[in-house]
Amino acid sequence: MPRLSTRLPFALVAAALLARPAALNAHDIPARVTVLAFVKPEGRRLRLVVRVPLEAMRDITWPVRGPGYLELARAGSLLSDAARLWIANYIQLYEGDARLVNERIVATRVSLPSDRSFERWESALVHVGGAPLAADTEIIWSQAMLDVLFEYPIASDRARFSIRPALAHLGIRTNTVLRFLPPDGAERAFQYVGDPGLVRLDPRWHQAALEFVERGFFHILDGFDHLLFVLALVIPFRRLRPLIVIVTAFTVAHSITLIAAVAGLAPGALWFPPLVETLIALSILYAAFENVVGAELRRRWLIAFGFGLVHGFGFSFALRESLQFAGAHLATSLLTFNLGVELGQVAVLLVAVPVLNALFTRVVRERIGTILLSALVAHTAWHWMIDRGSTLSQYKVRWPAFDLALAAGAMRAVMLLLIIVGAGWLMSGLYRRLVPGPRSPEPAAAAK
Repeated sequence: MPRLSTRLPFALVAAALLARPAALNAHDIPARVTVLAFVKPEGRRLRLVVRVPLEAMRDITWPVRGPGYLELARAGSLLSDAARLWIANYIQLYEGDARLVNERIVATRVSLPSDRSFERWESALVHVGGAPLAADTEIIWSQAMLDVLFEYPIASDRARFSIRPALAHLGIRTNTVLRFLPPDGAERAFQYVGDPGLVRLDPRWHQAALEFVERGFFHILDGFDHLLFVLALVIPFRRLRPLIVIVTAFTVAHSITLIAAVAGLAPGALWFPPLVETLIALSILYAAFENVVGAELRRRWLIAFGFGLVHGFGFSFALRESLQFAGAHLATSLLTFNLGVELGQVAVLLVAVPVLNALFTRVVRERIGTILLSALVAHTAWHWMIDRGSTLSQYKVRWPAFDLALAAGAMRAVMLLLIIVGAGWLMSGLYRRLVPGPRSPEPAAAAK
């Protein structure tokens, strides 16, 4: 009995804890959050309509009843505070270069997850300002949506507007669909994950150009596989003329396929991106292997040109996601993105070539150093190729039907092939001009 009496309090506490209903945890970060938003300038005001899941407001304890139904009558007073704390404080809007201030929360309401009014601007605006849900509506608080209408004073609806939506804090992965409706009625849609930085809703040409130069520059710096390929190409050829030939061949080739892919000439099948990624790894492996066995400049520029066509498709995958920020300047953005890629390559070579020269001069002999570095590159590329090839093997390649669409695609492919052949012919001329072959002996010398 004495031992039972000492354990009884602990047993009672444990039973009480197990018997308690699970409390709502308002502080868990949702795994996936989707934000829907409209931006529309009208006269002297700009309207911003936003829909955010209620569960993303983590520091607010929403009143619930029963199994977790939201008490709509009591929750109404918290909606404006939640909208300002979790949405307005993380969105910056600009008219030209001036930040918009003195925003006003015009309307808030809770919506059912099945509500589809945010498919169009007109229906979303009417819905947010409409009658609230009935107080006895049974809706689980974590499934409810918060709809908010903000208004900002502006000088003119014809100005250039920008937005910095820093809403990634709402979830582990926050996907935003933002639509801009300028006065001319040409809606522009943006879809991105996380925080995109400053988004110019209607950029001028020079703004788009600067942005895409930056995107191209940092894309090549972030693309470790592209950098490894460029380095593998130039490790044995670090003098000016060979560098010009190799880098120009790579640039011309990836520019062709980058433009072709953006123009819709690349296959749209699901297996195509993993195929390209696998071939990129193969290109690095081949260039590194050739360095080990002995690379020749004539073969090297051909390798740079051939695999550059593959890398161009790889660049296009990143560019497709970014072109939504180009506004009406698609061609400008495409060309300046390519320029940014080239500037990134040049920046890397300006650093890498002196480092390689110093390494081969002071640390290790050039031939041994080339083999060692190329072996390390090949080892990395081999693992990439195996991993990416494994991913590619999960896709089934289906042969297309023989119809008019296939015939049109074949004609476009032939045109692309002719462009590639023409570019290769021009590169061959550049090679002969910059790297002349051995001179033939003079007649007098030959006679002797």
